[in-house]
Amino acid sequence: MNIILSIEIMVIDQTETLTAEYERIVREDIEQFRRKVEEFLAGSLSDDEFRAVRLRRGIYGQRQPGVQMVRTKIPGGLLTAAQLTQMANLADEFSTGRAHLTTRQNVQFHFVPLRQVPDMLSRLADFRLTTREACYNTVRNVTGCVNAGLHPDEVFDVRPYAQKVALAFLHNKLTDAMPRKFKITLCGCGQDCTVAAINDIGLKAVIRNGRRGFRMVVGGGLGSLPNEARLLEEFVPEEHLVPKCEAMLRVFNQHGNRNNKMKARFKFIIRERGFDWVRENIEREFQDILANGGTPLPEQIPEGFGGFTAEPPPLGQGKDLPVVGNPPDPEYDRWLETNVREQKQPGYASVFVRVDQGNLTSGQMRGLSKLSADAADGFFRVTVDQNLLLAYIPLARLRPLYAALKILDLADAGANEIGDVTTCPGAYTCNLGLTKSMNLGSELSQLFRDETDPEVRKLKIKISGCPNSCGQHWVADLGFYGNARKIEGREIPYYQMLLGGGYDQEGMMRFGLAIQSLPARHILQATSRVLDHYRANHNSGESFRDYVLRHKVEFFRTMTSDLAKPPAGVEEMFQDWGDDTAFSLKLGRGECAG
Repeated sequence: MNIILSIEIMVIDQTETLTAEYERIVREDIEQFRRKVEEFLAGSLSDDEFRAVRLRRGIYGQRQPGVQMVRTKIPGGLLTAAQLTQMANLADEFSTGRAHLTTRQNVQFHFVPLRQVPDMLSRLADFRLTTREACYNTVRNVTGCVNAGLHPDEVFDVRPYAQKVALAFLHNKLTDAMPRKFKITLCGCGQDCTVAAINDIGLKAVIRNGRRGFRMVVGGGLGSLPNEARLLEEFVPEEHLVPKCEAMLRVFNQHGNRNNKMKARFKFIIRERGFDWVRENIEREFQDILANGGTPLPEQIPEGFGGFTAEPPPLGQGKDLPVVGNPPDPEYDRWLETNVREQKQPGYASVFVRVDQGNLTSGQMRGLSKLSADAADGFFRVTVDQNLLLAYIPLARLRPLYAALKILDLADAGANEIGDVTTCPGAYTCNLGLTKSMNLGSELSQLFRDETDPEVRKLKIKISGCPNSCGQHWVADLGFYGNARKIEGREIPYYQMLLGGGYDQEGMMRFGLAIQSLPARHILQATSRVLDHYRANHNSGESFRDYVLRHKVEFFRTMTSDLAKPPAGVEEMFQDWGDDTAFSLKLGRGECAG
């Protein structure tokens, strides 16, 4: 037999064996969960006993009794067109006909009846999609560079590494019940598109002396007490990637705070024991792994896992795109400017599909799936800003693609600009949500829909419905998180305003400065005041953060001080955005948010 053919058959056999073993583990886990659901519904399993079982499978309780939020992991942010079609079908069959893209490249479904959840998980598994460990005290979804394989300045494609890291720690006893959640991200494009500094492990592609590896920062996190990751290693060679991550996970398991959930993230080990101690203990565990073995680096990836395909689909021919002319169209020109980036592959472009606060209908999902298969490379890349990226669009087909996106109501320009607001679901569904962050997000998006100032357009707004930072408010130019106050015996929705988050001049991630808490109904007015002053008074070449630091917190506090209390007798002030009834603070039990 031809040697090359023999090697190819051996690789195929190994992939099929791995896929079959993965399939067995997944199906057994789903059936075990099905039995637990029946026990819980029959009353033989308490709510406390069932909670950990449910959360390990990525199933959250909602504010509404009897229904669940189902969080589907998208390892590395890569998704096939067929997978998106399946999720559209499941959105119709089990949920509300909608899905939500999150800031960790997950896809969430809401209002799923508990008894139907096991069937939904099984149908997701048909397309190698998993919810396992998307919640709870586990390694959460491993996020990956949205520009992987595409960016002209890419160091190397990190997708295979994201897939392998995700698979290595999935269904792994080491990571099944840690002190708290743990987040890992990989980036190779030089733009830090996954925000390494807010992850427990942030990995940036590096080549040293011809060898591939990663610059590794550790201990980042948001929540109510944010912490920026610190440099652990300038260069971790690729063969040591999983062992080095495992060493840190071992330290976390041994020394994380299991008695106080509020101090259980890895960042608190650094705060309490010091970084030198952390570095020494990670190195000790790493040497033990090298000497005695640990979690192996997967040699192969199951078909479909993290968007992996042994044989990538052919590029679409664009035969079904709308036939369009070439008339002058300012909307198209604006979309071309803000949503389209040329790839390193000559003649092709990547297109950001702006998804309003990450919310998609099943019809849009099916339409996008057809577009990806017909006009792109058959994949989607989910961004941490709740958008989608289509790649390998021939430059000559950009106008027909725009026309097709317009039919789906997904052709808005301004992707990744100020009007492209990031939000969490907030009080619509989350037990911890205080305010309806999505409604405020819609109002702010409309406020800046026609923004023309280029310096204002490049800013970002991020909103969370509570202090837990699922909307990543700390790292936005303008960040807001929901809270509440009681005035004259009545509850009023408020938001804490933060200004100046993001990168400084040295490229370091910095957190926003807390200005003050303002009634929800005054946020648009306060935002307009700040940005009107910025337009008129920022220096040439001055970043928004530097502008904020130059004027200082007290300046902005004074600027908005008259808005800090609601005027008497205005009923609207007692209503959240989008509501016509009085605001009422209703909280359920927290279930490891974020």
